[in-house]
Amino acid sequence: MYESYSGYRLATRIIVFFLVFLLIGIIFKQISLSLLLGSLLLLMWNYRQLTRLNYWLWLDKRLTPPQGNGSWEGIFNGIYRLQGKNRRRVGQLASLLARFRQGAEALPDAAIVLDSQHNIQWCNKLAQLNLGLVWPQDNGQRIDNLIRHPDFSTYLKKSDFQDPLELISPVSEQRLLEIRLMAYGNRQLLLVARDITRIRLLEGMRREFVANVSHELKTPLTVLQGYLEMMQETIPENDMNQQALKLMNQQSKRMKSMVEQLLALSRIEDAADVDLQNTVDMSHMMSMLEEEANALAQGQYQFEFSCEAGINPHGNETQLFSACINLVSNAIRYSDPDSKIQVRWALVSSGAEFSVTDNGLGIATQHIVRLTERFYRVDDARSRKTGGSGLGLAIVKHALSHHHSELSITSEVGKGSRFSFIIPMHLIELPASQHKV
Repeated sequence: MYESYSGYRLATRIIVFFLVFLLIGIIFKQISLSLLLGSLLLLMWNYRQLTRLNYWLWLDKRLTPPQGNGSWEGIFNGIYRLQGKNRRRVGQLASLLARFRQGAEALPDAAIVLDSQHNIQWCNKLAQLNLGLVWPQDNGQRIDNLIRHPDFSTYLKKSDFQDPLELISPVSEQRLLEIRLMAYGNRQLLLVARDITRIRLLEGMRREFVANVSHELKTPLTVLQGYLEMMQETIPENDMNQQALKLMNQQSKRMKSMVEQLLALSRIEDAADVDLQNTVDMSHMMSMLEEEANALAQGQYQFEFSCEAGINPHGNETQLFSACINLVSNAIRYSDPDSKIQVRWALVSSGAEFSVTDNGLGIATQHIVRLTERFYRVDDARSRKTGGSGLGLAIVKHALSHHHSELSITSEVGKGSRFSFIIPMHLIELPASQHKV
């Protein structure tokens, strides 16, 4: 058990040491010379201990310190104790780092640690396989010097990593990567690259399958509907088969509507690049929506249309109209006759908002998050009765995603619903009188 440093003990030893030399000086009547000699001896002894300490710290390979004498014993032992603590701490850190690296190697994605200057600090094996890095030779290299792609360089310079970047793998043109950058620690970045080749391939196959099947179904359904209508005209009204033909005609129309919506959804999904330079005349669109709404309502609903003049979004008019008419038709479909439906286009703080408000049946909270899923229905029986296909809000979702917007839904059962979306300000063209100075 090593003894800790004691200032009182050190002072006592120094006093006793000089008292001895003082006594010797008194005996020989050479007090000054005796004290000077004692000081030189003390200085030489301390210098000797410093030399031993320096040799042990820099040249001696032994972990144990040399045997200290006097006040130096506590110093030697204290340094040894600190070395032991540091060794244990370094061991713990090394163990923690090893576990971190093992965990990072087990990730299904490529992972790269970057510093504030985008220099590589560490990467896992998948980063070497998917991004063509060589470790440890690429340690300290700038990531954009190794991944030479204009989109990637632009993504780094923007420093806006909220949305991921899709990039062709540098090692294979057949492989598509989704790259995300996340800031952490002291201005460090974690780059994660996920191989989404199979996901995109399956999505493409699904879209192609839906589009092909929908296209192939459209023609026979049109023929079937035509023959049903012809049969209805040839059979007397009081015939017992008239009701069956009427139901068959209704269901064929519903099926045809679903096929047309599937085709519309496929077209919107395939239109990955929407020209956001085109300006949509919102006043004209609201007039078209009002005509369409009145045709769908057949005089059974009260409409209130409101449109702020001169506030026009940039984007695809067909997709925006499809999103708006689906929201209006949903309000008609799930509201009782004589209900009031408000359709509004107005400027808000973050852009321009389109909203449809009704006082219909309302939607329970647990269903709201899933409403934009394909074929999702709150109530199957109610959807069959109203002719809903479960595709309208999916079309709205995809159309809005091309215009940097999202669908917002607030609803209360028995009191009605409000469906809205905001086109961001950078896609809005304002009248000259409303431009900020």
